[in-house]
Amino acid sequence: MPKTVTIDARWLVGGIGTYTRSLLQEFHGHANGVQIQAIVRKEDFCSVRRWCAGVTVIDTPIYTLLEQIQVARASRSCDLLHVPHFNAPLFHRGPLLVSIMDVSHLTSPAYRRKLSTLIYARPMLNAVARKADHVVTVSDYSKNQIVDWLGISESKITVIPCGVGQEFTPASTETDSLRPGEIPGVESPFLLYVGNLKPHKNVSTLLRAFAQVRKKNKLRHSLLIVGDDPRWKSFVVEECFRLGIRDCTNLVPYVPQSLLPRVYAAADLLVMPSTLEGFGLPVLEAMACGTPVIASNAASLPQVGGDAALYFDPASTEELATQIERILESRGLRDGLRHKGIQRAKQFSWQASARRHLELYCQLLGVN
Repeated sequence: MPKTVTIDARWLVGGIGTYTRSLLQEFHGHANGVQIQAIVRKEDFCSVRRWCAGVTVIDTPIYTLLEQIQVARASRSCDLLHVPHFNAPLFHRGPLLVSIMDVSHLTSPAYRRKLSTLIYARPMLNAVARKADHVVTVSDYSKNQIVDWLGISESKITVIPCGVGQEFTPASTETDSLRPGEIPGVESPFLLYVGNLKPHKNVSTLLRAFAQVRKKNKLRHSLLIVGDDPRWKSFVVEECFRLGIRDCTNLVPYVPQSLLPRVYAAADLLVMPSTLEGFGLPVLEAMACGTPVIASNAASLPQVGGDAALYFDPASTEELATQIERILESRGLRDGLRHKGIQRAKQFSWQASARRHLELYCQLLGVN
């Protein structure tokens, strides 16, 4: 009988969603004797069941006592439970693998003193890190943070980088290009940001740098922000009005995955200004599409971007503005970053990530 691995796939949005969905897709048909099952929300049942031997629906809200009970119950007969986020069931009695992407709830000044962190995130992270038989994370930076803040042994942590979906490629034909009006209000040329609007994403520094470059150079470019966060969006909008860039800043809450590669390819550059980042998928996705990248020199971003990106101090609006000017004013620099970025992105694949996860599953299950 094959060993069964159940994956908690109830969170298929954002970076964790991309990670979970990509692994499930790659596992399909290549599990090497390990049977993959999943726990999903009702809305995702049809898509996920194509990739898994068995699918269980749990629609209970996250961060509740009831989900703790239901996920533990749904996974009681599996040989290994893999939870791709820190919200793992403490009542689970079998082998447990947990993915912890970062510990920003503990390290970021914006979150660590919040009531939700003090009463839930902090104790949950500590409890799960100790309960898990093993922890997966996505960068050496995150591994070091987990060791420092959660106090678990390095030997209990495996680093497996994220990958880049095969759909992220440079636009080679007119069909591959973003067409005018395809995203209402967005026209070339534009600069791009992809991600949520939480404080550690440091969008305010990007807005100030963009405003500075526009004022100095009279740019024709607009700024496209792809991502949403109901709690923080109003602050971003207010900052745009204050800086006088609201009419040239487009906030698009969501872009379909099928359209996102064309958005990357159409941008003149991507800016990733985060102060904290466990990995930074947009960096690689933009590079794979041939788009130059400017990233902060903080957290995991230099590890991900290597020498294929330009970097800046995330606390310095002036440094970011200077890097934006350098790219926009130099065709040679843009072409060099484009070439380096495409080659850099080829070093990361979801196939390789899935293979390493399967190897870890087998190691934890004692399967040769």
